[in-house]
Amino acid sequence: MQIHPIKGLKGRVSIPGDKSISHRAVMFGALAEGTTEITHFLEGADCLSTIACFREMGIEIEQTGDCVLVHGKGLHGLQAPSRTLDAGNSGTTTRLISGILCGSPFASTLTGDASVQKRPMNRIITPLRQMGAGIDSVKGNDCVPLKIQGHALHAIHYQSPVASAQVKSCLLLAGMFADGCTSVTEPVLSRNHTELMLRAFGADVRSEGTCASIAPDPRLFAQKIAVPGDISSAAYFLAAGLLVPNSEVYIENVGINPTRSGILEVALAMGGNIEKLNERTVSGEPVCDLLVRSSSLHGVTIDGDIIPTLIDEIPVLAVMAAYAEGQTSIRDAAELKVKETNRIDTVTANLRAMGAEITAEDDGMTIQGGRPLHGAKLDSYLDHRIAMSFAVAALCAEGTTNIRNGECVNISYPDFYRELSSLSST
Repeated sequence: MQIHPIKGLKGRVSIPGDKSISHRAVMFGALAEGTTEITHFLEGADCLSTIACFREMGIEIEQTGDCVLVHGKGLHGLQAPSRTLDAGNSGTTTRLISGILCGSPFASTLTGDASVQKRPMNRIITPLRQMGAGIDSVKGNDCVPLKIQGHALHAIHYQSPVASAQVKSCLLLAGMFADGCTSVTEPVLSRNHTELMLRAFGADVRSEGTCASIAPDPRLFAQKIAVPGDISSAAYFLAAGLLVPNSEVYIENVGINPTRSGILEVALAMGGNIEKLNERTVSGEPVCDLLVRSSSLHGVTIDGDIIPTLIDEIPVLAVMAAYAEGQTSIRDAAELKVKETNRIDTVTANLRAMGAEITAEDDGMTIQGGRPLHGAKLDSYLDHRIAMSFAVAALCAEGTTNIRNGECVNISYPDFYRELSSLSST
């Protein structure tokens, strides 16, 4: 993918549906009684992997564009798959569906692509085994493929060593099949879409501080879910609107759940000119429109409790930091190492290639901003967030930037380049 510098961004963009919410809507709809209608569903590869897995387990799912109908069969209605379930590139699919499979009365094998096969699954294997689950890493390396033999589970109260919505959600889903109330306590609150949506479907889910719990054997009922726009996808247009001179970008329908919206707080702290407009609630999730204008940014420190609320946005925040005046320090973000790539390494490599001054740290990075960046030959490392972050970086760089395997954006945002181009004035 080839990106050229531009003189300004003008116009409106309606971003695709939230990936996290789209995944969960399909999963919970499959376990509910009746037909769940999902609108503004994200048609990215990851969410399509979730649909494919549930179809393999006997769930009828109709899809017409971004409208999806899930004909649920109830909590105990899944059928044994006749072949291996393939989560593709989706860590969310892999971890959340494991909790469901462990409580379902059949054997299954779950795999994913080369990237997912490197991602750590011990963080769910350990607590699921504490619940009595039969779950094993086929290769013995605590990664997928996973062999799962479902049966009755025991309730536990798990103290998670990491703030991870995927771990929390996996255990809450397994808890629906347990013999008592299952609880998960995190060191810091992670995104809470699972708690909000399961409660809407009829489960007895309670939250207090950083602890979430679920009562066993809920009866779930189909819902109508309008998926808000994904703030992780909006982040690239927000960053571009702030960085590119002479820009004014209106971003419609952005989910601003406080467990996800840390990037807004940081961008404002950096001096960003951002207005929230038309604030409202959609399917239980807070939503607004964002008006973003070109701004002179300055460095900040990003660490502590805010990190889980913006972990997926750190690559594009690093790009913003490279163009900002002064130093930006990102800490407490060791979780970046176990995403689709080690994002500390991949962000550092690409920013250095463009001429930025950046130092990789064990739990983040330090960026000395304000140096002019130049076009370069970059690698996406098949990581969609790396590809989109450096497409934004290229808009303000001197010369042409080439991003190898830039089409990997299809994982979460198939129309990203077309929509970016529609706002550009060269």
